[in-house]
Amino acid sequence: MSSENDIAIVGMALRVPGAHSISDFWRNLSEGRESLQVFSAEELRAEGVSPALLENSAYVRAGMTLAGYDEFDAGFFGFSPMEAAVLDPQHRQFYEVAWEALENAGCVPDRFEGAIGVFAGCGAGTYFHQNVLRNPDLMRTVGYFLLRHTGNDKDFLATRVSYAFNLRGPSLSVQTACSTSLVATHLAVQSLLARECDLALAGGVTIELPQRAGYLFREGEILSPDGHCRAFDHRAQGTVFGSGAGVVALRRLDDALRDGDHIHAVIRASAVNNDGSSKVGYLAPSVEGQAAAISEAIALAGIDSSSIGYVECHGTGTPIGDPIEVAALTQAFGPRPAGAGHCLIGSVKSNIGHLDTAAGVASLIKAALALQHGCIPPSINYEAPNPALGLDDSPFRVAAALTPWPHGPTPRRAAVNSLGVGGTNAFLVLEQAPAAAPAATTVSDSAQTLVFSAKSRAALDDYQVRLATWLRGNSGIALAHVAHTLGHHRQPFAHRRVLAARNAVEAAQLLETQDTRR
Repeated sequence: MSSENDIAIVGMALRVPGAHSISDFWRNLSEGRESLQVFSAEELRAEGVSPALLENSAYVRAGMTLAGYDEFDAGFFGFSPMEAAVLDPQHRQFYEVAWEALENAGCVPDRFEGAIGVFAGCGAGTYFHQNVLRNPDLMRTVGYFLLRHTGNDKDFLATRVSYAFNLRGPSLSVQTACSTSLVATHLAVQSLLARECDLALAGGVTIELPQRAGYLFREGEILSPDGHCRAFDHRAQGTVFGSGAGVVALRRLDDALRDGDHIHAVIRASAVNNDGSSKVGYLAPSVEGQAAAISEAIALAGIDSSSIGYVECHGTGTPIGDPIEVAALTQAFGPRPAGAGHCLIGSVKSNIGHLDTAAGVASLIKAALALQHGCIPPSINYEAPNPALGLDDSPFRVAAALTPWPHGPTPRRAAVNSLGVGGTNAFLVLEQAPAAAPAATTVSDSAQTLVFSAKSRAALDDYQVRLATWLRGNSGIALAHVAHTLGHHRQPFAHRRVLAARNAVEAAQLLETQDTRR
């Protein structure tokens, strides 16, 4: 049964190692792909890795890289080449992913009736220190203050997007280390429930620099000795960091249903707390703190923990952190019921690495996709459980293979756990979207008018190619839906094209042949 506190995820966008779209991400997850890259000595030398480091046997020549991290459609967002050059790549990526999330939600900010908020955080500003500050001419002509305040500081990630998109809801930069983007989602949910805004963007971005570089393994630290993250596995020895960005667009469920939005999943409840000092050290996780956040979110959702079929865990693949997380989940969910563990657990970090401030939103999108597609992706690099997990006494087992998730007596439910260095824990309960209302039927041979636009002729040409490709891959879709979205849920720009077609196949053909008479 839905509640007035339910929040709909109406838009999603991300860029992570191995995937620049939601569809690519889901394909990689469901096929169990790992996006790790192994670098050659030549590649590493080109990135400035010293010969001494390359000869060090503890140097791991692998990493999770983000393709196109250095690219940016500056003109689209109104930046000059110079402004774009000094802008942190994290801010550049967040601009583009935030816009993509709005488009995925079918939201045109200038037409949206209500306030739109932004809640987000980013990683350390290594670009500013490694690139901008090392340019003395730039420092002299522009100055430290303006360079920092024009897109090279964490404080300005959210507010710059609000300025660029003319968004007038709350705009908050959030920083809780690894749990940042899930905490941002929690704050976005609270803002929506308090009616401070009517749509909220929530997410995060981290880009490690340099991209094509390995790392030095040190015994006792959290990094993996071979570049593979083996969450929950008996061979788990650490994690590997990656780069990526993710954003979700949220609305109150009642509003989303009223307006006919596409709903990916529903957030039933979320909770955030801190461990305090009741743990072995500042950097360490805590069973009690995690368990309290988990228990609170489940209670707020008003459900029984046994109805949760999957938990997307923080799952860093460390021999100590994973058992602490499972112990906290077990304490909150209760002892193992009769029979096999009913709730599967997994970690996207085994696919794409630990995305730091973007880790939580990547986990959230994975869980939402699992609910939407009705199957749970495998948590890869898994062979057998770490004995310290104590799975035999818990309701959990690791999702070792792609697992069908059929309908049951209750809606499919999942949860996401995210932990931040420093003790800020976040836990979120998700539910599958309610069944959509039957679509209005259209006469199959009636022509539909498709309109699309861009800010430049080159961008328009590119849009045409991508639209044709998408229509080819979705040939069974009702063209009336495509026409409605293009005409009413996309920002109109100066360079425009229009065509009429009876179905997706014909539309794709017309776009590909570029017949100007049509």
